[in-house]
Amino acid sequence: MSGVSQAVSGGGIEAEKRQEHGSMTMMGSLRVIELQLVAFVLVFSASGLVPLLDLLFPLFVSFYLLTLSHFTFPSYHRGLSQNIFHGSKLFQLYVIVGTTVGLFLPLAYVLGGFGRGDKLAVRSASPHLFFISFQILTENIVSGLSMFSPPVRALVPLIYTVRRIFVDINWIHDVWLNITLPENAPLKDKAWFGFGRVLAVANLVYFSINLFGFLIPRFLPRAFKSYFQERGEVYAKAAEDKVHGVIDKSNVPHKESSNLRI
Repeated sequence: MSGVSQAVSGGGIEAEKRQEHGSMTMMGSLRVIELQLVAFVLVFSASGLVPLLDLLFPLFVSFYLLTLSHFTFPSYHRGLSQNIFHGSKLFQLYVIVGTTVGLFLPLAYVLGGFGRGDKLAVRSASPHLFFISFQILTENIVSGLSMFSPPVRALVPLIYTVRRIFVDINWIHDVWLNITLPENAPLKDKAWFGFGRVLAVANLVYFSINLFGFLIPRFLPRAFKSYFQERGEVYAKAAEDKVHGVIDKSNVPHKESSNLRI
């Protein structure tokens, strides 16, 4: 799992314990906060806050991942899938910052926009929240099924992060160019206006760093390394079993057939 989904699911250690007990199923792995994410996804899908193409994007990604897992990167792991990356305490702090900036603060911003009647703020931030919610749900489901190999699991945060960066650029465009305040606006309106601007920029900066500084140079190579090591071990064992089978057959005495002539 990537950083954000690790933080939401309670960290790598707890996730591994849940995997060991076989609880990583499609609904069994969803805890309270994950069920809330499902509710957010349904609300965003039904309310018209997310464009139609963005709603179709998770369906395309799911189909693409299933295709890769079947034809290109089949899983060679017989048991439950394992975490690809185990980070240090500094990495856990980085994850917590990303979860706060990418999930909790945008959620507070959208809920606050509903309360204030700020439709533009809600509409500009909702696609970001929709994609990060779907990413977390997809990662938690994919990471708990042995049918998905490490490269396929690593592509989930990579694909969603790339898409979300473009969504965050649109978010910045909305709050920096399409929203203006009068000079005599109350202080609370100015604070809300500034919060939306800073939050949009913070998400773009964080997830750009996450993509180019962690997912591509570290997370993805480690997933492929784990996969090819696993595949090499499977092939080596198959070749060894084949050699042993040939040797065993050569040691079996052949029955001599005698032709009886009458």
